[in-house]
Amino acid sequence: MTTTTAVVVGLGSIGARHARVLRELGLRVATVSRREGGDYGSIAQAVAAAHPDYVVIATETARHADNLQELGQTGFHGKVLVEKPLFATPAPPPKYPFHVSVGYNLRFHPVMTALAERLRGREVITVGAYVGQDIRDWRPGRDHRATASATADAGGGVLRDLSHELDYLLWLFGPWHRVAALGGASGARDIDVDDHLDLLLDMQRAPSVHVHMDYLDRQGIRRIRVNVDDDTIEADLVGSRLTVNGKATQIPSERDQSYRDMHVAAMHGASPVCSLPEALGVMHLIDASERALRTKSWVSP
Repeated sequence: MTTTTAVVVGLGSIGARHARVLRELGLRVATVSRREGGDYGSIAQAVAAAHPDYVVIATETARHADNLQELGQTGFHGKVLVEKPLFATPAPPPKYPFHVSVGYNLRFHPVMTALAERLRGREVITVGAYVGQDIRDWRPGRDHRATASATADAGGGVLRDLSHELDYLLWLFGPWHRVAALGGASGARDIDVDDHLDLLLDMQRAPSVHVHMDYLDRQGIRRIRVNVDDDTIEADLVGSRLTVNGKATQIPSERDQSYRDMHVAAMHGASPVCSLPEALGVMHLIDASERALRTKSWVSP
């Protein structure tokens, strides 16, 4: 691997994870954080001192655009990975002096890789995607109500926090043609952001797609079920197994494997890492879904 130095911006739970994974990959890692424990207090200081080849932006979603602008002003020209989602709200395609990828690591999950291979060249009829986990279990020891996930100004809410589902659906099944939405803020977890949402999508490779996402599920589930001509295929990302017509195959998956593989791909600009245009596409689908929820109508691109 030619990249030897990385800077991770943000030392929350996900930033700390990125830093640990990069160190395990053999990189020298410097961190930028307002928290105690950060190596530098600003992006400019870190770039000037550490001379990184690779930068990871892992701050709150609402700060990503400012972080990228600050990075651009340093003259950095390497590779950048931005935690998902790219921004809190849709924006015109920005121009940066560096190559940007976005952290949708589920593209690299071995079960998702196996599903993509199973679906290659096959006509899809229906898709059902379900993701749910009680937000109170996400960050043990912290008040869930004070986290970025539960704060609208920080870019929280299920559509952004759980946008992995939107990314992999766009990746697997192509552009969307229209979307409808139900859900909102139930109040069950004492937060004011949307804590449950259901989307119905018409997509290029799948005419009937249902997506459920919530902050409520006490069991914790992430799976996608697909009907093709003669098969029903279910990918269970929590259980790490692929089931075809009721016959399950366990697929080994180590906890950080998808992150390691994603970082290696991002550092080399390699497929299937999520590109800047693809991440902007996710943002436009989020915006359309919110409009569909507000207007109680179908929304098209």
